[in-house]
Amino acid sequence: MTFASKSPRPSGPAGRPAVAGRPNAAGPAASPAADAVPAPGPTARSAPLHSPPSSRARRRRGTWGWAGTPYLFLAVPILLLVLFTYIPVGNMFWYSLTSWDGLDKTKEFVGIDNYVAVFTRPELFKVFFVSLYYLGGSFVQMVLALYFATILSFSTRFRNVFKGILFFPYLINGVAIGLIFTYFFKAGGTLDTILHLVNADALIQQWTGNPDIVNFSLAGASVWRYMGLNFVLFLGAIQSIPGQIYEAAELDGANRWHQFRYIIAPSIKPIIGLSFILAVSGSLAVFEIPFIMTGGANGSMTFVIKTVDMAFQFSKVGLASAMAVVLLAIVLLLTWLQRTIIPDEKVNLT
Repeated sequence: MTFASKSPRPSGPAGRPAVAGRPNAAGPAASPAADAVPAPGPTARSAPLHSPPSSRARRRRGTWGWAGTPYLFLAVPILLLVLFTYIPVGNMFWYSLTSWDGLDKTKEFVGIDNYVAVFTRPELFKVFFVSLYYLGGSFVQMVLALYFATILSFSTRFRNVFKGILFFPYLINGVAIGLIFTYFFKAGGTLDTILHLVNADALIQQWTGNPDIVNFSLAGASVWRYMGLNFVLFLGAIQSIPGQIYEAAELDGANRWHQFRYIIAPSIKPIIGLSFILAVSGSLAVFEIPFIMTGGANGSMTFVIKTVDMAFQFSKVGLASAMAVVLLAIVLLLTWLQRTIIPDEKVNLT
């Protein structure tokens, strides 16, 4: 009798049958697909389809993302500044070298003739002396602002009310202030009525019609308007001084005058210098109040009013541009002299 032979089943090391496609301890899986795949090794490892960026590339991209954002925000303001400030200033320098009338397409080059005319024609340059009235008023304005800022920086009743009263005129439009003081100084107006009520009729004057006092009246209006700005600057600087310094000074027997002289004044020296620069530049460039109240009549013509009249009334844009350049140069020169003579110093009160 013959028997059919059976092929032996593959088994593992412990006699367990090996499952196709799963390796056992003896070797790889016993499947044809598994036998066709080469053994893993360094030469058979395939590269990934999308390799991750290196740490340096990620750091560079992240750094540019944070570092470039401020420049994007600054692009629009810088563009507007160049478009509406630096380009017009450059054109003003070019116009000052021509005899342009503001309408003609051609601009005849005349060199420095306009600058020579500014310094040699008395009717053009003498109006600078009117600015001395406003410069003197600016110093009075600074003294008053510093006085009120010092008093209201300490504990005073209703000090917030007084702060608002002092700062409020600076918020009013210059045209409105000019109209207010026009009625205040006119004959029979508010000032004359007040003088009449206190039996001071002898003091009544033509406040804007008398050439001897018109600039004092206009400078007084400017003091009333701009004192609030200096007041806020001084008040903020004084309130930034640590309170422990005042306490130590009081323990040493210092009164209010000593505190102002040895603590407040040295601490706010940079703000005083800034106010001085603003006072000089503002006194040279006065325009709104005298233009609205008098139109430059009765000896109240300022350099800026003269420049505007030269450009738009007499159609001499080239000469007016030269006057504007001269004014800009004088302001920059005075600012440089002030910063050179009184340089900024670090204040150390300890």
